[in-house]
Amino acid sequence: MQIYWTKINKIIEETAEVKTFLLDCPEGFVWEEGAHLHLALRGFNEGEKPNRSLIRHMSISTLPNENSIGITTRIKEQCSEFKTILRELGVGGEVAIFKTHSNVPLKREGRKVYLLSSGVGLATFRPLVLDYFERADNVEGIHSLNVDSTKEFLFTSIFETASDKKFTSQFVDNRKDYYGEVEKLASDKEGLFYVVGSDEFLAQNISILLEQGIPHEQIMLDKHEKRRNEFLGIEMPAVPTA
Repeated sequence: MQIYWTKINKIIEETAEVKTFLLDCPEGFVWEEGAHLHLALRGFNEGEKPNRSLIRHMSISTLPNENSIGITTRIKEQCSEFKTILRELGVGGEVAIFKTHSNVPLKREGRKVYLLSSGVGLATFRPLVLDYFERADNVEGIHSLNVDSTKEFLFTSIFETASDKKFTSQFVDNRKDYYGEVEKLASDKEGLFYVVGSDEFLAQNISILLEQGIPHEQIMLDKHEKRRNEFLGIEMPAVPTA
């Protein structure tokens, strides 16, 4: 496993509680839209075992052609040790990144894509939308639906309905309205549904989509295969014993 140490080159105040940390791109570090990484702070690997309190799984909110690795996260006044240290690092602070992988790249299958997210989960979808704007090949269109009770919605300059690009965006501030909209969107039985948020949020969305007749294979989660199958209730084949 290769660990890249890099520096924060800019911090963007997205909202009162949400910040985007832009990191320098280390030589040889590559990623694609929908990717996540492990972000770690100094000292995480100094003992016999990694200090997991200094490591977080984070989505990358930028595309490679933006020349910075974007990490968008909510940092409240009262927050974890990890986020307290990250907040205090500031521009020029050093962090480690490793284990990059994408579970939710933009599928180009000639279908419409639905992006379902809660709060800062929208950051995972920002690069998918930008990639679609740059190249819409074999995508019938994209509809984004985000729920955020703070009403401080993210990336509104990007997540703005553009009919000429076959892109629509919806923001709602409560779960009741949100889940009502999900049911409506699920009338498209051929659509691809991407879901990002807390485990409880994923489970509720999956329940609605399956009830509305959306097949498992059309539901995309930012989880590795085993965890995705667990959420979708798909039984893994038994491993043969010798």
